[in-house]
Amino acid sequence: MDVARLTSSLIRIRSENPPGSTADLVAFIGEFLDSLGVKNRIVSYPGGRENLVTTEADPRLLLCGHVDVVPAIPDDWTHDPCSGEIADGYVWGRGATDMKGGCAALLIACRDLLDSGVEPKAQFAFVCDEETGGEHGIRSLLADDLLLPHDCLIAEPTPAMSPAVGQKGLYRVDLSFHGRPGHSSLYPLVGKSAIMAAFDLVGYLQEVHARPFPVTEDLQPLVAQSARIFRDIFGIEGGDNILTRLMFNPGRIEGGEKANIVAEQCRMELDIRVPWGCSLDDLRRSIAEHAPDATIHETDVAEPTLTSPDARIVWTVSREVERVYGTVMPFLQWAASDAKYLRDRGFDVVEYGPGEIPTLHAVDERVSVEQLNKAVDVYRGVIRAYSL
Repeated sequence: MDVARLTSSLIRIRSENPPGSTADLVAFIGEFLDSLGVKNRIVSYPGGRENLVTTEADPRLLLCGHVDVVPAIPDDWTHDPCSGEIADGYVWGRGATDMKGGCAALLIACRDLLDSGVEPKAQFAFVCDEETGGEHGIRSLLADDLLLPHDCLIAEPTPAMSPAVGQKGLYRVDLSFHGRPGHSSLYPLVGKSAIMAAFDLVGYLQEVHARPFPVTEDLQPLVAQSARIFRDIFGIEGGDNILTRLMFNPGRIEGGEKANIVAEQCRMELDIRVPWGCSLDDLRRSIAEHAPDATIHETDVAEPTLTSPDARIVWTVSREVERVYGTVMPFLQWAASDAKYLRDRGFDVVEYGPGEIPTLHAVDERVSVEQLNKAVDVYRGVIRAYSL
């Protein structure tokens, strides 16, 4: 089986999160590894949330991937999102880019090395819930000390020539605003609107977003290089703002009782991406000060993280990318992944994987067969470097 067909097989096994069951997909990966003679175990949690870790006796490199995907509505797709169709040089379907293609490339690289007589000194971890915060996946495996090597490659999708060596922080909160009801004809003289309190907080965050945070001198070249990559991928000019400014999204707001009552309650789910130089503690305090009548529940919190350019995993992955593509341009990630939890525990982490980035979480998600094959080549080189 080649990497495109394995990717297709993984896509056809459904693993949307929610609802979150990965049991069938993890069982398939377990059978694939069994066929290679690679010992593994399944770590299970309620709702079919299953992870797989291999049990190599002397691992020197941790290789990670998540097997859950975001849901897909099949309307407007060129190929059904659960079909894994291979057509026009791509594998199509939900998870092709994020990140069943990367998982397949890791598995094929392992098989190829074993076939060549090289015993990979690597531990594999395929986790169940990266898309919803990792509570039953990477965080549980870390809490149970099941992940051994501290040099780690995550096969998350990245630009083809650009390993990700750091990522912005994350502050994700649910806020419940409490107002004082009154007749709408007398507002704002009578009553206190919970909805307007939520809008006031959004206005404050717009003010914070307008101010860039200065980065240290050692980060400036990475920020500049990342901005060029953002421009190439997304057509965004001024991409340095993505990394140097607080980015926020009030992803969901609901509240109020009816049009002629001053709103007594409002709930907002807020996602904030935190740049280097922005203190999380200061951010927490300022949000609390600008939402004095809100109950704040933090759902995911992480400082910005960075793996040193001098770390072995950085220069090993960079060398292999340069060998395959002729050039390499490490960058800083704008989003969040399981890397933040690993770096917080002292792991040196690089993200690198195949994918069509603009289709990530989007209609017509796909990955090119060429990128899949080149990712296998990169992974073979990285695993071999840690195994000989």
